[in-house]
Amino acid sequence: MDLYDIRGDRLDVIREESEHQELSRESTTMEPYNVVADRGGRATRDISTFQRFSIDTNESLRFDPCEDSSPSPTGAEDGNDDVFQQEETESEIVTIRNRLQGKVAEMESFAGHLEEIFLTVEENFGRQEHHLEQHYNDVLQTLSQRYDDRSAGLEEEKKGKLEALYSQLLACGRAMDASKELIEMAQEIYRSQDKRLFLKTVTPTIKRIEEFAKEDIDLTLATSLEFNTPLADLSDVKTMMDSINVVPAPSAPVINPQMPNSATQTSLRVCWSLFSDDTVEYYELYYRPVLEDTPADTCAPHVSNIKVKETHCTVTDLLPNAQYELWVTATNTTGISPASEKALYMTVPSPPVIKQRECTSCPEAALIRWESGNTNPVDSYTVELSEMGTDGTQSGVTESIVAVPTCQCLIQLQTGRRYLISVRAVNIGGPSDSSEVITVSTTGTLFYLLEDSAHPCLSISEDGFTIFYGDEELPISAMALDDTFTRCVAVLGDLIPVRGRHYWEVEVDDGTEYRIGVAYEDTERNSYLGANNTSWCMRHILTPSRHKYEFLHNSWSPDLRITVNPVRIGVALDYDRGTLSFFNVDLEQHLHTFNGHFRNYVQPCFGMDNPGALTVHNGIEAPDYAFI
Repeated sequence: MDLYDIRGDRLDVIREESEHQELSRESTTMEPYNVVADRGGRATRDISTFQRFSIDTNESLRFDPCEDSSPSPTGAEDGNDDVFQQEETESEIVTIRNRLQGKVAEMESFAGHLEEIFLTVEENFGRQEHHLEQHYNDVLQTLSQRYDDRSAGLEEEKKGKLEALYSQLLACGRAMDASKELIEMAQEIYRSQDKRLFLKTVTPTIKRIEEFAKEDIDLTLATSLEFNTPLADLSDVKTMMDSINVVPAPSAPVINPQMPNSATQTSLRVCWSLFSDDTVEYYELYYRPVLEDTPADTCAPHVSNIKVKETHCTVTDLLPNAQYELWVTATNTTGISPASEKALYMTVPSPPVIKQRECTSCPEAALIRWESGNTNPVDSYTVELSEMGTDGTQSGVTESIVAVPTCQCLIQLQTGRRYLISVRAVNIGGPSDSSEVITVSTTGTLFYLLEDSAHPCLSISEDGFTIFYGDEELPISAMALDDTFTRCVAVLGDLIPVRGRHYWEVEVDDGTEYRIGVAYEDTERNSYLGANNTSWCMRHILTPSRHKYEFLHNSWSPDLRITVNPVRIGVALDYDRGTLSFFNVDLEQHLHTFNGHFRNYVQPCFGMDNPGALTVHNGIEAPDYAFI
């Protein structure tokens, strides 16, 4: 019987048992109660008989009817017990169904393993059959050649014997002719009446007869009638017959290059093949990690090996995103083949780590940054995103951005939505597991402060949105950093590089002198904000008489007076219109607008001229008055 038939019959039996089980459950839960009257005239319920079934280790499902529930001692029907029995029966059905499903999965796995073994045995049998047929043909060819050679020798010997016998036969014929001639001549002389002729011819005739009589005629056979039949040397044929049972050592296997999606983080699926139809009892796969920059005096990595009977194997317990060197040998009863050429395989990378503090967004897009999390380089990354519903659940549609070459990706999104975003690393082995999911909102512009650009006197809160300026003195050595502000106590924000509209707010204190605005990324670090042509800012100055506000660009400010000190300042940046506006959020009051053209992307900037604190509020929706 075919393996597939056996597997199919067994699974059909299990499927029928599962269907029978479902029907029993439906009859249990759906059959109505029948109301009957007892002898006392009281209405009682005839509970339909439930069916319980159990399963033993070596038996099929056995159905046992439950006995009808007996009435309670008080004579009243106990309906709660019936409900409990029904729930217990349903629970038992669910438990048995789960057990059956588990057994079906185990049997399918076992059947798959048997199928692989069957194919391997069939393949080896075919090779052995071909090997025997080849040996059989070789033996027949050798015997046929020996027969032809022996037949040719016997033919030559027969020809020689026949020629010798024929020559002897001719000699005997000539002797008989001569004898017959002499006899006839003697008879003719004897009958002659002429005396003179008789005397004349009798003497020569007698002389010829005497000479003929002296000749020795050999009447023995000139050649032997037996043929020379030496014993045939069949040692080579015997060797060939014996070699039928001796399988030749296999040739070197050929290990296949790694196929895409053939690995996980800790396992590799390796395949190989043979050049010839060798008979193989088992294969031995060797592997070891490839360590780069290993010193010459360091011991080589440990070589591990696995014995398998198939031409494929799954190697487990490996390191993620690691490169392994693999080779394989084939073995049978005669010996071991030469090793195959070595091949390099790679496991799937570890999941990337999204850098939440470096991800920025705006109503139209999001910039996602992450770390590879792997020692070896990966081929590319895949960014996956799905939209969140209004109830906070994930929608079923997931979009993917594939073949991202670097550790950041700018994604175009829809305004006013929330997205769940994750990243996978990809190499030839396949994609990694997803990174931790982050939530991105496109309600407003979200950015974090660039700590690398902060003046040494500044400190930033853990959430990355509050700036503190202390009054402690710092040594000059702390000021000698390349990318930090050295003269102006300031810090830049990491605004997403997308043109359009951006809005954020800054919470300030009346007792703090501050500078708020935007600047190019390459603005001079040893200059004050607003004192050059690469920055635009609103400055607050404390004087003995009042609070003074300046709107500086290239050290120039218009003459403006603000009567109400703003506590929360809104900043609106519009790339398309080339404007930068400031607002008093509490009063919805416009303070000032810079008009111009931003040739490059700008970044938010925040500075303080005396100790204090500033708090940035972003990721919020821009008010209607911000971009009128």
